[in-house]
Amino acid sequence: MATSLGTDQNGRVPSELLSLFSLKGKTAIVSGGTGGIGLAIVEILADAGANVAILYHRNKDAIESARTIEQRYRVKCTAHQVNITRQEEVEDVVNKIVADYNGRLDIFVANGGIAWGETTALDSSVSHYHEVLSTNLDGVYYSALAAGKHWRRQAKERTAIDGKNLDNFTTGSFIATASMSGHIVNVPHIQAAYNVSKAGVIHLCKSLAIEWIDFARANSVSPGYVNSGLTGSAPAELITAVAEKIPMRRIGEPHELKGAYLYLASNASSFCTGTDILVDGGYCLL
Repeated sequence: MATSLGTDQNGRVPSELLSLFSLKGKTAIVSGGTGGIGLAIVEILADAGANVAILYHRNKDAIESARTIEQRYRVKCTAHQVNITRQEEVEDVVNKIVADYNGRLDIFVANGGIAWGETTALDSSVSHYHEVLSTNLDGVYYSALAAGKHWRRQAKERTAIDGKNLDNFTTGSFIATASMSGHIVNVPHIQAAYNVSKAGVIHLCKSLAIEWIDFARANSVSPGYVNSGLTGSAPAELITAVAEKIPMRRIGEPHELKGAYLYLASNASSFCTGTDILVDGGYCLL
């Protein structure tokens, strides 16, 4: 008999609950996993038992983060440098990780992306438009291609890449980090290209959910203002002004997104595909 949420009278978590969210023995790849939301994702997947490979572009802190994750959670964790805007690089690094991680892939979180750094569309450079779309949308697409090929083969052949029997594989889970900006034009921010890139991510996942119905699930998470990246480094007065526009009257913390990603990565969401989870403190309700 449970005496509190998730525990029995002896303070133990029921095995059914553990198995529902357990990622033990599974392989996960997280792009943009160096800090903020990305590192929070890596932490929760590792805490649930997954071996996690971190993809990074320039921030070499990912190497030390991987060592820390290994020691803290006693799973395999490595960091790999890659430019997600280059399709061949993405495919090569994914193939290498799968070969090194027991020949399997279970979860891919496409979290890499950049913010819009210029002004209105008419007064901005086309080159920056291409940079944002290439990173935020093309990078997700290339990641999906590389991961999807492994999931389709694993589902069909029921073997790891080395030909050994593949245990505990049902379907792959592809999760992309979108944004509330893919749902709304969150004025006063001027960022048409960024909004378009994130709306594209959401619809890409919905489309892949149908194409991959036999071997993988595809979902997205749309964070709102979170104490990470540009928002986290903004002046205090700006953060206060932003918080006043959020029904919860505060910005979020990276750890508050962990549950959404774990849910979509685990068997807890086995009947969930093509959905987007807003984690925005209610911002999009207004």
